Amino acid sequence: MSDPETDTPLSEEARHAAKMAKKKAARDKIMAGKSGEKGLVIVHSGSGKGKSSSGFGMILRCIAHQMPCAVVQFIKGAWDTGERRLLTQNFGDLCQFHAMGEGFTWETQDKARDITAAQAGWAKAKELIEDPEIRFVLLDEIIIALRYGYLDEAEVLATLAEKPPLTHVCLTGRGASEALIAAADLATEMTLVKHPFRSGIKAQAGVEF
Repeated sequence: MSDPETDTPLSEEARHAAKMAKKKAARDKIMAGKSGEKGLVIVHSGSGKGKSSSGFGMILRCIAHQMPCAVVQFIKGAWDTGERRLLTQNFGDLCQFHAMGEGFTWETQDKARDITAAQAGWAKAKELIEDPEIRFVLLDEIIIALRYGYLDEAEVLATLAEKPPLTHVCLTGRGASEALIAAADLATEMTLVKHPFRSGIKAQAGVEF
């Protein structure tokens, strides 16, 4: 790359600056066409780790912005997790936390009980989503409840379609349906590449709970 006026070669630093200036101009042009706010439907699915972790990261961002938010846990409610301790002990004024599940279905071994817990969780979730004062609702592991047929997916999709316009809703769990992904504004699939559990290492505090 040369200086267009003198036709002399540019230094590495100057070439880099020119390249970044082009990128910035292109980015600014893209951003100029974006405006307004919208409450997003966010889906985190896939077999890899990080679905719930990402959802809780957004909950902390909401708290930092003083945005009222809420968590409904559909599966892990019986677990003593770090995120539950942190939110209930320190940010209860901004973040409601509802632990509705009793564990994975192979732990309870009682399908009727699992369905009852899931439906109670959804009743609370629907109430929270429909409250315009709450700006972000995390439905942790709800996709598992949907996949097992414990909840009516059509009802969930209808609620998402009719939510307050500035409310964000994040749904996590493996096996999101095509209909749920189609309804989402943002959908991410976590891909499993490597996991310590396969090497005989159990879940670690601070990393997985």
